[in-house]
Amino acid sequence: MTAMRLLVSVRSVDEALLAARGGADFIDLKEPDRGALGGLPTETIAAIVRALRADGITLPVSATIGDYTPSRLDAILAQVRAVAACGVDYVKVGIEHDAAAPSLLDALAAWQSSSTAAAIVPVFIADRGIAAAHVARACSLGFPALMVDTADKHAGSLFDLLPMDTLRSFVARVRAAQRLAGLAGALRIGDLPRLAELAPDFAGFRSAVSSGHRGGPLDRERLRALAEALRACEVAAHQPAYGDIA
Repeated sequence: MTAMRLLVSVRSVDEALLAARGGADFIDLKEPDRGALGGLPTETIAAIVRALRADGITLPVSATIGDYTPSRLDAILAQVRAVAACGVDYVKVGIEHDAAAPSLLDALAAWQSSSTAAAIVPVFIADRGIAAAHVARACSLGFPALMVDTADKHAGSLFDLLPMDTLRSFVARVRAAQRLAGLAGALRIGDLPRLAELAPDFAGFRSAVSSGHRGGPLDRERLRALAEALRACEVAAHQPAYGDIA
């Protein structure tokens, strides 16, 4: 089983460089004051990508498109194109628990199959639950990764909104489809043992690595502590139990 990797959300060039040098495995571009999918201006996204690559940083970069209702399909696809053109590796699109989700997933898959600019990562918004049928559909459509995240960061962490069994099923279904599974949503260092138990391919953080509050600046020491704690938790989770030792 591969190690759980650390995704850190950033909003500026300075934060992106700090995250890349501080232990992040994925750099995620968003405006954290706007929830799970708060989008940055495309000019900012492009500037961050240029700065990372100019510094020799080759970590994968994702960016959100912002919050759109599922019915605004044309607007969603237009923003996907605009964000992909900024040079990111992945474009994250929110998938609500909504009747329009299947049509949106199909449209995103069709765009992805016709584009070489970037890959799509559907992000299932957990606030009203996630539909197993929508996850199954996404798994069948060729997306490289699927995530679960929360929109209302004041409602608690992902673990306050969804039971472990639901998250375990999500990770298992995505893994069975040979996609990457990601979890995020106001996660804290104290959530690491449960994350290690679920063993997603990556876990996303912002609140835990910010000064004062989620919208505060990225904090170098908090980031370092989180990266170290994640690695330590991974090691502990994979130690054999006493009874397993031959």
